[in-house]
Amino acid sequence: MTIFIPTPLRPYAASQDAVEVDAPTVAQALESLTQAHPDLRKHLFTPEGKLRAFVNLYLNDEDVRYLPAKEATAVTAADTLSIIPSIAGGTSRPGLRAPGASNPICPPRTVNYEL
Repeated sequence: MTIFIPTPLRPYAASQDAVEVDAPTVAQALESLTQAHPDLRKHLFTPEGKLRAFVNLYLNDEDVRYLPAKEATAVTAADTLSIIPSIAGGTSRPGLRAPGASNPICPPRTVNYEL
């Protein structure tokens, strides 16, 4: 199967955008990936071996979290696994508020749509 590596993690996978692995399940595919590229392990898994909360996996077009078997889901050579890290945004200055905003993180916005 093909595992697609997101841009921020490519330096830990020999700059590759995709890696081919031979594995029967999603979990074993990730194990094969991290065996081939050990520096990826700390970015994908906690010290306890759990997938990090901000790492999203998509088997073909399906979010692995919502598959019945989750990481134990069987895969084939034709499948693709996409690693999608969550990206958080915000202000670089804590407490920064837009004029009239009551929430420092999410200022109110007005959107006008013309039909």
